[in-house]
Amino acid sequence: MSLSGNGLLRRIVIISIILSVFLFIGIVLGLSAGSSHLGIDKGLEAIFSKLTGKTIENETLNTVIWRIRFPRVFLAALVGAALSLGGLVFQALLRNPLAEPYILGISGGSAIGAITGILMGFSRFPGVSVTAFAGSMGTLGIVLILATGQAVLKKDALLLSGVMVNAFCSAVIMFLISLTQDARIHNILFWLMGDFSLAEMNQVLLLAASVIPCFIIIFCFSNTMNLMLMGKEMAQSMGVNIKVVTITLLVSTSFMISATVCHCGLLGFVGLVMPHLLRLLLGPDHRIMVPACILGGSVFMIFCDLLARVLPEQGEIPAGVITAMIGAPLFILLLKRSKNK
Repeated sequence: MSLSGNGLLRRIVIISIILSVFLFIGIVLGLSAGSSHLGIDKGLEAIFSKLTGKTIENETLNTVIWRIRFPRVFLAALVGAALSLGGLVFQALLRNPLAEPYILGISGGSAIGAITGILMGFSRFPGVSVTAFAGSMGTLGIVLILATGQAVLKKDALLLSGVMVNAFCSAVIMFLISLTQDARIHNILFWLMGDFSLAEMNQVLLLAASVIPCFIIIFCFSNTMNLMLMGKEMAQSMGVNIKVVTITLLVSTSFMISATVCHCGLLGFVGLVMPHLLRLLLGPDHRIMVPACILGGSVFMIFCDLLARVLPEQGEIPAGVITAMIGAPLFILLLKRSKNK
């Protein structure tokens, strides 16, 4: 937090360049791997052909890479960035290292809203997006109300409230699915586990237009989040309007999370894994953490989706299975550490 302007900018640029290299590697691997084993050379050829304006003579290769795989990789990057950044914001605002959209039930509420919109026949955008956002805001409000006024073990109260709300959301989701009698039920079930296979470029671009402004808003408040971590009294004494900042960040983050849920379902623990990993490596300064979470979350989700495609001998598994297998043990470890303090 004490870095000078030039030193801070230099560090942000260096970290962004390093993470961008990993992101480029992930994109190349994401374009190369899959049921059609094209190889890394084909992935690189496709990227450089696009950058230089050349067209790929092999029409099948062009279709597989740019119409099927690229939208999927692009979607995974956006979702990873949004979920990672969402976890960072919730951890800062709630001052709880275990806060994360999935654990707090925000993702579950978005899923309830999205499924309701789907069953009512709304289009994915804007109809389902609106119902998903309403669901996320509703569950966030319930969690905060349940945790308010708990003078003892505030962190535990918030965590337990989120777990209870998340369990209730799961029950409501199963109830809504049980009402569905047609072929949509299989798609909904697979989608709930985190699915990128239905990515379409037009929908991905709409998602990008929705979440990128949220990225910018959160970055603008990054230093404010630093001040809020020092305590509300300290932040207010330095001119921070706590109520306005909190509402702005909560609404922006909830909208961002609900938009991602509409496109790929529930993906848990991304907002827990990446902020903690990056905080260990880079420190707590949110001016650095925000761009790092955007790029690092993108890299993490691309590789999780890559594992989901290549691990099974046939077909693929939902990316949410991979994120849960990585994140759940970390959550247990962090919970144990917090109990020991």
